[in-house]
Amino acid sequence: MSALVVTDLDVRFGATHAVRGVSFTVEEGESFGIVGESGCGKTTVLRCLAGLNCDWTGTVTLHGHTRGRSRDLDAAKRAQMVFQDPYGSLHPRHTVDRVLAEVCTIHGLDDVEGRIARVLSDVGLGPSFRFRYPHQLSGGQRQRVAIARALILRPKILLLDEPTSALDVSVQAEILNLFRRLRAELGLTLVLVTHNLAVVANLCDRLAVMQHGLIVEHLSAEALRQGAAAQRYTQTLLAASRGYDRATLAAAEALEAER
Repeated sequence: MSALVVTDLDVRFGATHAVRGVSFTVEEGESFGIVGESGCGKTTVLRCLAGLNCDWTGTVTLHGHTRGRSRDLDAAKRAQMVFQDPYGSLHPRHTVDRVLAEVCTIHGLDDVEGRIARVLSDVGLGPSFRFRYPHQLSGGQRQRVAIARALILRPKILLLDEPTSALDVSVQAEILNLFRRLRAELGLTLVLVTHNLAVVANLCDRLAVMQHGLIVEHLSAEALRQGAAAQRYTQTLLAASRGYDRATLAAAEALEAER
């Protein structure tokens, strides 16, 4: 069974047709990327999948369960989102403990203490981080807390919205390797939205390229690395990114080699 099936997803904001009949399938355990320039509709797609945008048409299926357009706690347990800004997505006056415990309370989960300890360990943060505030954490540590918040429900799908773009290169590499490890250890399916082709080449198996709300091309990560794109728009993205931000990819590969 596929982890995620999106069929004819369509989103309008007034006169703006943001997403135009987007369809794609992500297999269980796969890492799938959605790339394109700013304003192409890729984050809007992700917000629909996460239940943060309820005004859309089409069909979204999570592990065989059709997602409604209203807020759905059951769907939230299947798919959780990690946001771009690790500081803005955390309440500045809430400790890490409260951030994580609040999710458990909303969803009526038991063994809150055990869940918090386990998920902090999963993301590489020890118990000393539990009662810190966001301003007491580095950017990478904040993003690890945001990932822990998404994981505490034990979803099978993580929706990642530019999860490394607010971090410096060395921390980006650490977070990419964390996603790779979590995917392997927890059997996660990843859907990554980014404009950074180096990140996609490092983390994803396949990707879709969006332009003006449309998917204009599907290709494998290997084809991306070889520059074997069929569409002119994708070729332009590749040309624009060639040599740019390659330090992210190199740093991630170096860290992986040290493991």
